[in-house]
Amino acid sequence: MSTSTREDRPAGPVDAAPATHPPADPAQPAVAADAAPPEPTAGAGAALAEPTTGADAAPAVGTVAVVAHRKKTFGGGLDELRATLVGAGVRDLLWYEVPKSRKAPKAVRKALDKGADLVFVWGGDGTVQRSADALAGSGVPMAVLPAGTANLFATNMGIPTDLPEAVRIGLHGRRRTVDLGTLNGEHFAVMAGAGFDADLIRDADRKLKGKLGRLAYVLTGLRHVRGECVRTRVRVDGSDWFDGEASCVLFGNVGTITGGIPAFDDARPDDGALEVGVATASGPVDWARTLGRMAAGRSEESPFVRITRGRKIKVRFDAPKTYELDGGARGKTSRLTVKVVPAALTVCCPG
Repeated sequence: MSTSTREDRPAGPVDAAPATHPPADPAQPAVAADAAPPEPTAGAGAALAEPTTGADAAPAVGTVAVVAHRKKTFGGGLDELRATLVGAGVRDLLWYEVPKSRKAPKAVRKALDKGADLVFVWGGDGTVQRSADALAGSGVPMAVLPAGTANLFATNMGIPTDLPEAVRIGLHGRRRTVDLGTLNGEHFAVMAGAGFDADLIRDADRKLKGKLGRLAYVLTGLRHVRGECVRTRVRVDGSDWFDGEASCVLFGNVGTITGGIPAFDDARPDDGALEVGVATASGPVDWARTLGRMAAGRSEESPFVRITRGRKIKVRFDAPKTYELDGGARGKTSRLTVKVVPAALTVCCPG
């Protein structure tokens, strides 16, 4: 059986294709249609050729799709990814490259329409969030290739920043079903929020994040420590929970959030609930104390933080606030509706 690769890219000029993926060398002989694929050579591909066995072994994959943010880098790049997948025995490969994370959902939907049995997502938390939004409820597993700055979802799932190992986990790792949250109708995998946190993310521009990584969030945060609190009303599962001045509201599906901060100590992505946090810190001293407690894994001990857990949360602000999902800033709003969606996404994990 021959190795076939189907490539689908967003429509555009032919010369817009990235230069990192040159065409096959015309000097090389063509492979006959009924020829067997070459045996993988020693290296990353060979190490992936045999699936794991045991109770957690994944079923053999059929059609594999790659949805890649082409501006993100990881390991040896997209060329290494393609070689590794082919070397691992993937015979039916769909390939989509997008210039921005907001283009990822369309590519994911195309992959699902073409019968993808597994979707590799190459990018940062923004690409992962938008891909998860499109994959939610489909039952098709998502394999994360952490090519971003913070890679919060991959870190929380135990996925390493090692390309061959991340591919092996995608092909043969344990399939874990996790919850997602929705904020005003859009899914998130890690966290969502409004106020101080979202302002910080909005202003930590791409260039700064690329150069400084997580430090970009800290430096940008210094501009926002004088942010004003506004009256905030929060209802959790139909009951009034908070009514007062607050600088931000956070919703967590996992424990570690923006900047690597362990904000929600007991959060689990498969418990059918979301963590809800309200911060009342308003100045440099308050925020220094608050972030210090968070960094030490003692968020609940901060006098400026209230934390609970719920399934449906409604928030009203007296003044519009910027909100975000998984590190991607959105617009301003004065109302939030947040819900948990149990067992919404299947993720390829170690184990």
